[in-house]
Amino acid sequence: MALTVLLASPRSFCAGVERAIAVVEQLLEARGGPIYVRKQIVHNTHVVADLEAHGAVFVDELDAVPDGATVVFSAHGVSPAVRAEAASRGLEAIDATCPLVSKVHAEARRFAARGDTVVLIGHAGHEEIEGTLGEAPDQTILVQSVDDAAEVSVADPQRMSYLTQTTLAVDETTEIIAALRARFPALRGPASDDICYATTNRQHALQAIADQSDLVLVVGSRNSSNSLRLVELAQRHGVPSYLIDDPGEIRPEWLDGVEVVGVTAGASAPPRLVDAVIASLGKFGPVRAVEREITRENIRFTLPPVVRRS
Repeated sequence: MALTVLLASPRSFCAGVERAIAVVEQLLEARGGPIYVRKQIVHNTHVVADLEAHGAVFVDELDAVPDGATVVFSAHGVSPAVRAEAASRGLEAIDATCPLVSKVHAEARRFAARGDTVVLIGHAGHEEIEGTLGEAPDQTILVQSVDDAAEVSVADPQRMSYLTQTTLAVDETTEIIAALRARFPALRGPASDDICYATTNRQHALQAIADQSDLVLVVGSRNSSNSLRLVELAQRHGVPSYLIDDPGEIRPEWLDGVEVVGVTAGASAPPRLVDAVIASLGKFGPVRAVEREITRENIRFTLPPVVRRS
């Protein structure tokens, strides 16, 4: 009997990821290497390795970038302190921050400027959170869970706003916001959700196939927040789910007794890796792939002017 593969759609690259990768690719094509990139341009090991092979140099901090060199800020955004350091060093800084992350930064500045305490919902240590916290560090409090929401205290409960990381689980974030509102009825939020369209679409697409799957494979790297949220979502549906960087991580025992495999990919995972996973599943017998599309994404973001000129 053929193994059925249910392909969640949308999956893989989103517009912000495509834009960030294109920034580095086009700079390399126009100028040659090295082009320095602070942190991983997107959270995917294969993307990083491909760009490194063409001359990109990934660094943890700006002190590893030579004076006067070109440095690209990753899709996850940076704090004002990082921008100031780049300027003081005479670096040519090119911003590949996803426009939807830039929106959250702008909201953080606006909410802080009106005197609010900003409750930032997200995961400590994630680069996006570090960048957003840097916009108004003295007025921003990080909340990671419903338990945190139950304990947070602010100077003035009448002057509070919340923001969220763009790659969170929609259902869990809704619970955290509800817990905050229950304690702080005056809490204000952004005009539109901060969790991005791509994260939301990929979660809804997975929900559409999870209950029909015996196993879910999520293609993505370990440090990809939106990929991890997909694994957790499938597990909350009671379906065994594994995060794999590529087909080489599929373990044969996962497929014992499995008739239907749900497959999706985080927003930073290249589509070719999904194709490779399907091909790899073919080693275990005949495969019938069925795509389940819940919506079609047509969003595109323009490149920074300096890259377009290059």
